[in-house]
Amino acid sequence: MFLENDVERSREKGWIEVICGGMFSGKTEELIRRLKRARIAQLKVEIFKPGVDTRYDEEKVVSHDENEIMSTPVPASSNILLLANEVDVIGIDEAQFFDAELPNVCNQLANLGLRVIVAGLDMDFAGKPFGPMPALLATAEYITKVHAICVRCGSLAQYSHRKVADKNLVLLGETDAYEPLCRNCYDRVTK
Repeated sequence: MFLENDVERSREKGWIEVICGGMFSGKTEELIRRLKRARIAQLKVEIFKPGVDTRYDEEKVVSHDENEIMSTPVPASSNILLLANEVDVIGIDEAQFFDAELPNVCNQLANLGLRVIVAGLDMDFAGKPFGPMPALLATAEYITKVHAICVRCGSLAQYSHRKVADKNLVLLGETDAYEPLCRNCYDRVTK
């Protein structure tokens, strides 16, 4: 358990952790694991997700393995600053769906002494950097890149291949719409 001096000392040293990778790689699972461990350490935790992500639940962050944790859906990253009161750790899921201000919000929170843990896709279905993720990766103190398994050859997969004909950047879906692929299989499928 933290003593008051330890809490004050930790408030002086905030940081940003980014968990990134393709779909089905365990990003949300890792985010939930870290947030639950923070709670075990008696830290006050608040979790946010973009309001557009209603795939599994309106309010919970839910992993593909059905692990879950309560969260607050917000329409914009600026809302996180308004709602992050008296906490030690902030969790943010599906960061790629947030607006371009998310890196500024995360840096402000870290500068206030908070531990900020962000999970999101680093690339979109076309293999391009996704939303605010590149800026978050550039400013984070800690980066964890997780990989899925390529469904075609069994190698490590970092690409989220969209199987349906839809060119919209955001298409919420699961295995019906996406499959994890390695570089070689992704190149074969998309050429």
